[in-house]
Amino acid sequence: MSANNYSSFRKNTVSHLKIEMSFAGIWRSGRTQLLYTILIVVSLLSCRCQAQQPRRDAEYPPPAILKMAKPFHDTCVEKTGVTDAAIKEFSDGEIHEDEALKCYMNCLFHEFDVVDDNGDVHLEKLFAAIPGSLRELLVNASQNCVHPEGDTLCHKAWWFHQCWKKADPVHYFLV
Repeated sequence: MSANNYSSFRKNTVSHLKIEMSFAGIWRSGRTQLLYTILIVVSLLSCRCQAQQPRRDAEYPPPAILKMAKPFHDTCVEKTGVTDAAIKEFSDGEIHEDEALKCYMNCLFHEFDVVDDNGDVHLEKLFAAIPGSLRELLVNASQNCVHPEGDTLCHKAWWFHQCWKKADPVHYFLV
């Protein structure tokens, strides 16, 4: 090999090694960035899931509200045949469809006297019937929950509840 060929070979080999090392560094840093990105996304998702859990402690739902609502709860359970398990699952767990539960929700609206002459929920009456701290939460949750869908009053009542629960899953509760 001549001196010129050796010099050219050496330059190409050194350049090639530098390029390979650069790509390896990029690959490692890219891989590291990808790993960090995945960890951040997983962390954010787990935080979002935790933040969406319903608040349940000694002060929430407010014990005074639960006590006040107990007679209405009992009346509507008797009228509709809904189970306490179905109520608890909707309140603290997943939104689900259950005809007795839907009619229970409608019964509560009637018992609380927050319906109009047609039996439809009258939001202003509902807001007026709710104590101050909860009223603000309900008004905020109701911003996109004003035109209920459903063929029956039971279905419309359920529509309101599922809408409120989706809007504010932390503070929503069903008595």
